[in-house]
Amino acid sequence: QVQLVESGGGVVQAGDSLRLSCAASGRSFTPLAMAWFRQAPGSERESVAAISFMGANTYFADSVKGRFTISRDNDKKTMVLQMNSAKPEDTDIYYCATTKTTINASGSCRSYEIWGQGSQVTVSS
Repeated sequence: QVQLVESGGGVVQAGDSLRLSCAASGRSFTPLAMAWFRQAPGSERESVAAISFMGANTYFADSVKGRFTISRDNDKKTMVLQMNSAKPEDTDIYYCATTKTTINASGSCRSYEIWGQGSQVTVSS
């Protein structure tokens, strides 16, 4: 069974850094493009960052450009979102996502069919 598991969420102060990880598992499963999304209760899910299969291309939402980085390790089937200079408005549930069909980075939810369970990130002011 294909599965994504996020880890690393928690509570930080504004200006601090936080590292979110996503691990993919499943026999004969190769995650292609991968991405992070976030969602607050009652709000639509919004894109945060995405990375292509080989890591050469990335996408960042304007709200996180210059503060967040995204990386992946295909041997370990993992992806990392490094959140720097965190802001209270970064508070959300963060979801990792991947696809079996697309290698290109995409900020659209429709590009991904496999999702993690979510990890809460809270940034206090």
